[in-house]
Amino acid sequence: MTLPTPTLLTARLRLRPFDDADASDLFAMHSSAYVLRYWDAPPWSERERAGRFIAACRQMAEEGTGARLAIDRVSDGAFIGWCSLSQWNPDYRSASLGYCFKDAAWGHGYATEAARALLGWAFDTLDLNRVQAEADTRNVASARVLEKLGFVREGTLREDCVVNGEVSDSWVYGLIRREWRPSSEPVPAL
Repeated sequence: MTLPTPTLLTARLRLRPFDDADASDLFAMHSSAYVLRYWDAPPWSERERAGRFIAACRQMAEEGTGARLAIDRVSDGAFIGWCSLSQWNPDYRSASLGYCFKDAAWGHGYATEAARALLGWAFDTLDLNRVQAEADTRNVASARVLEKLGFVREGTLREDCVVNGEVSDSWVYGLIRREWRPSSEPVPAL
């Protein structure tokens, strides 16, 4: 089942399907050791990774397992990151939330704004009941984003990742439909 990949607008952001023109910006972000310091995968060293990532985004939508959207700032059209729903399971009405942003975009509320738009689509259009997210326990900023969105920390996965050669724990967060509090700002789909 193909999952229709939406385009969503917020006051400051446009979330849209990836296209091939995003490869350079995507590579710049994912090749940064600073941006990926809490990821369980090393920074990219080959530009071809960006093309494979974009192809995987398309495949995810075609297979109906999720949607990964590029995020542009409305004011200048600049690519600042991505946000995704993956592991979509229509039988269980569940999915996992993920996001990654350029370091210059940190601290401006973009992650919260983008994730809120995607969660609105997930609960309203996909009729999800549960969205899960994970964050490295050292990534306090990501934990704050999830908590602002209403996610509840449900537990700790002990030593579940190796990040930059170091064994790391992850927090597991969950957001249940009945606990979802959408923003008062409408999020129109294009």
